[in-house]
Amino acid sequence: MTDQPFPGPALRPLRLQIGAQTIAGFESKGEGRPILLVHGNSASSHIWQKQLQGSLGAKYRIVAIDLPGHGASSPPPNPASDYSGHGYAAAIAAVARELNLRNAVVVGWSLGGHAVLNAAALLPMAAGLMIFGTPPVGSGPEGFAGFKNLSPTAFTAAPTDAQIEEWVHTAFAPGYAPIPDFIVADFHRTDGNARACLGAVAQAGGLADEVEIVRNLKIPLAIVQGGEEQIVDLGYLQRLPAPTLWRGAVQIVAGAGHSTQWEQADAFNALLDAFASSV
Repeated sequence: MTDQPFPGPALRPLRLQIGAQTIAGFESKGEGRPILLVHGNSASSHIWQKQLQGSLGAKYRIVAIDLPGHGASSPPPNPASDYSGHGYAAAIAAVARELNLRNAVVVGWSLGGHAVLNAAALLPMAAGLMIFGTPPVGSGPEGFAGFKNLSPTAFTAAPTDAQIEEWVHTAFAPGYAPIPDFIVADFHRTDGNARACLGAVAQAGGLADEVEIVRNLKIPLAIVQGGEEQIVDLGYLQRLPAPTLWRGAVQIVAGAGHSTQWEQADAFNALLDAFASSV
């Protein structure tokens, strides 16, 4: 595994106090349309360094946050309810208001994509949404049909090192190397309750019907999928009723797995740039 220096000189650290919650992250120095980036389960804003830094971050005002209990953000005051789609949505909406992210594009990866869909109704200032590594869950027994490989490690408070290692390799294309060191470090840094409570919410039927949310969206929705994605089923995404789907199709990034924004950053950044420029 390897890593790259982060943060870079072109970034501003964020530390927001929202009620009892401290939300950390980074902001690029670009002054264009705001783009809010939301990471996945047991990750952090670190995964977005290839978007924050470089030409994309210079063009747009990119904000990448650490979700509650992840990265440098504090655990939430009520873990049992706050570690959920509803709880994460509230945090995303609060950040957007606090930073006055008007006419923003809001991007969610994996768990972050589910959180962004849950937040849609709370983001009247959003111009468009982008999700990837995220099969919107439905209601009923088929709710998780969009996952072809959903590891229980994602819902385990204290998994073993071997379980984490296995999970990490599903988060990239088969054989992808080098996997950056911060991926495992972020997993260990995440509050274990974030995984356990999310699993409990899902088992109790407490997840929103995201298929219905997508069906009723009024703003453009971009759906991106790595061509070698190991966790999310492409066919499910292509069958999803999505009236506002950008370009009328799921956008495939060749050679990428679940962590598309890292594995094929140039291709991903080009899609994000095109979407942000068109909505």
